[in-house]
Amino acid sequence: MNKGGKTNYILACMSDIIKLLPDSVANQIAAGEVIQRPASAVKELLENSMDAGAGQIKLIIKDAGKTLIQVVDNGSGMSQTDARLCFERHATSKINRASDLFSIRTMGFRGEALASIAAIARVELKTRTKEDIVGTEVIVEGSVTESQQQCQCSSGTNIAVKNLFFNTPARRNFLKSEQIEKGHIYNEFIRIALSRPDIELMYYYNNQLTVKLDKGNLRQRIVGIYGNNYNQRLVPVEEKTDIISITGFVIKPEFARKKRGEQFIFINRRYIRSPYFNHAVEQAFQELIPEDTFPSFFLFLETEPEQIDVNVHPTKTEVKFQNEQYIYQILKTTVKRSLGKFNLTPTLDFERETAFDGLVIDKGKPPVAPSIHIDPGYNPFLIEKGSGGNQGKRGSLTGRINPEQWERLFHGHKTDKTGSAGKQISLDSRLEKDDREILSKKFIHIQNRFILAPVKSGLMIIDHQRAHERVLYERFLAYLDKEAGPSQQLLFPESIILMEQDAELFREMLPHIKATGFGISEAGKGTFIVTAVPFDMHDKGPLQDMIEEIIEQYQIHKADARINARHNLARSMARRLALRHGKTLAEQEMMALTESLFMCEMPYASPAGKPVVVVLTADEIAEKFK
Repeated sequence: MNKGGKTNYILACMSDIIKLLPDSVANQIAAGEVIQRPASAVKELLENSMDAGAGQIKLIIKDAGKTLIQVVDNGSGMSQTDARLCFERHATSKINRASDLFSIRTMGFRGEALASIAAIARVELKTRTKEDIVGTEVIVEGSVTESQQQCQCSSGTNIAVKNLFFNTPARRNFLKSEQIEKGHIYNEFIRIALSRPDIELMYYYNNQLTVKLDKGNLRQRIVGIYGNNYNQRLVPVEEKTDIISITGFVIKPEFARKKRGEQFIFINRRYIRSPYFNHAVEQAFQELIPEDTFPSFFLFLETEPEQIDVNVHPTKTEVKFQNEQYIYQILKTTVKRSLGKFNLTPTLDFERETAFDGLVIDKGKPPVAPSIHIDPGYNPFLIEKGSGGNQGKRGSLTGRINPEQWERLFHGHKTDKTGSAGKQISLDSRLEKDDREILSKKFIHIQNRFILAPVKSGLMIIDHQRAHERVLYERFLAYLDKEAGPSQQLLFPESIILMEQDAELFREMLPHIKATGFGISEAGKGTFIVTAVPFDMHDKGPLQDMIEEIIEQYQIHKADARINARHNLARSMARRLALRHGKTLAEQEMMALTESLFMCEMPYASPAGKPVVVVLTADEIAEKFK
């Protein structure tokens, strides 16, 4: 057989291998792109309700969306024909021609969401328009329509998604824990809520009303989600140019967080992820916040739909802009100007007198000429050792506490270095033995950060914040072991209000946090009543801010599998309550802190593993003078 004949023979023996997939299989493949987890279905359903003109939307979730995702709205509803067609692929009311893709103002638009959801779940739809007397009920399971009939229902749409991923067990098995999936659903709910403050929203989880948000403006919506304390933190942002309009709020620099949590950018009311624009906002906060923190913001960008392409990614959270670089500069400049406008950027005013800040004058009290009393025997370098309440009356400010009783500064520690409970633990073996003994009780505090003390081999330098973190960390661990940390009762109980995600995490922390000395009870709907605080936690600022920072630190460390819940809480509380850099310490405070540090089991490293103590030897110091 010739060469050409052989080729024809082989081709004749080969059967056709390319086939058209059934619609049910094609829908499941599409579902893998559109519906990645229960939160994806929540997003699509909520966006459909928004597009339907709903003024009220209820989101009902059971078992993190695996059992039930239900959305009930009072929107326009659908006719009998539309109720059936909405489950077909590429059936949509949003676009008619290809050019419409570049002028989209609605949220959902591809016509794949309901078809994809119906391919991997059981969907029950009830809907009625305001003009119709009766509504329509459609039940679809695995892309197969089981029934369609008339029903009695309110105007609007009620859609229930049950047993998500029932026919794709691999996808269901790859879902994360209930807590994580619940968090993703709540995040989608919050994004929708922020994008449309003019819509009343309710969120039910396992038959319990978790969040209820009334109609209002953006400020009211932010306060409704994050609590009343946010009202004073918001800085308005507003700018209008030929390219883009920007409105919204940024959070004051002093409330910057350790993680990128509350960073929201919307384009034409659509939430987007844009590291590029996030960077623009962070640049506006440069030099206003520490390097390891991030600003929070709620910014809305409005531009002509022709200037953006939202059809880049199936989730529609990635958007391309025609004038990206210009928008970056406009966004950065607008935020920076807003911070300056509200006097949040640092300024120098050499003529301003600050001595009278906070002075309150009683208008009803007659003026009295000030009198001057001089004590000729006063010596700031002497400390009189009296008894009782007279001790330390004369002398410097640091002399108010007898150095021999320095332990009064740090409650809960024994100073008996011979006993087992108060045994002094030496520094790590990496330090010389001669360096375990401080030659002089005179300490020097430089830059309000480092404690300097002479030792036999040279000079010991201690980072006071890291040292205090180590002391508090081991102290809180001891409290957690005993489950009975010392506490002090508050004269008036204080209430703290947490957003749902933080409240859920705080409930997880509650048994441990009570063991450290907190007296806390839940009053419902994210509200907690604090009746007592740990003895070590006096004068540390507002309780609301303190609890929020402890929760934030706890969440940051939670991702580390090596840290259990007890150690995580102790580390988070120590981080929040430690003496910060910039705090001026008296000599007795430095002495007390140093002694407490050397009584720790591991004094040479902070809970984060960073060095606490450094010794410069005499040879190293001499080398600097060569």
